[in-house]
Amino acid sequence: MKNETLHSMDDVITMLDSLLRSPEPFWNQFYSDRDKEVPFFANVPDENLVSYFDRNMIQKGKVLELGCGPGRNALYLAKTGCKVDAVDLSEEGIKWAEERAAEQDVSVHFICKSIFDLQAHNQYDFVYDSGCLHHIPPHRRFHYVELVKQALKPNGYFGLTCFAAGELDEKNGSEISDWDVYRGWSLQGGIAYSEKKLRNVFQDFEVIELRKMKEIKQPNEVFGEAFLWTALFRKSL
Repeated sequence: MKNETLHSMDDVITMLDSLLRSPEPFWNQFYSDRDKEVPFFANVPDENLVSYFDRNMIQKGKVLELGCGPGRNALYLAKTGCKVDAVDLSEEGIKWAEERAAEQDVSVHFICKSIFDLQAHNQYDFVYDSGCLHHIPPHRRFHYVELVKQALKPNGYFGLTCFAAGELDEKNGSEISDWDVYRGWSLQGGIAYSEKKLRNVFQDFEVIELRKMKEIKQPNEVFGEAFLWTALFRKSL
């Protein structure tokens, strides 16, 4: 029998991780059916991400994308001239992303591992997350914020899209509290954030822009769904 005695906070984190659904099998299955109707399977970048470059809010540099999936935003970032590292724990997602990159002759360094296994220290000008945060359980959120802080250079930028409370339907996430996750041992499709909660989570960052994503009908050159927040933050010195 394995040792189930808790000796440290790391043991508590490991225990909580084990009591929630393992994410790798779910996301591998999710990305294995490429023909199902999923809005963000469209191979186009987020409208807010494109707008940051169009408005010169972000300049090309070294970029880390968290939870890149099939790589649509990573490919866009590389095409702008950025040097891109893109990470996802799904082998199926990374395989699809690499195929897309090869088809378009675009260079992206794709990494198949948990974001919490990354080692990054003050090396990125921009960190981007499109839909990863709302799948992070509350006990891991602290590690997530610290990862972003450590990865960014001083005055580096962090862009985000995540589920918006009050905007969801039955197909997109849940408006549950952090405690509810552990009452039911489930993220129920993803945690929706209120503006207040989002600002609180990233209280150590300067808010550059925080708004709802624009609704974009497909096919189009950009992706947009109104049930998502978009946010751009800047790391303090």
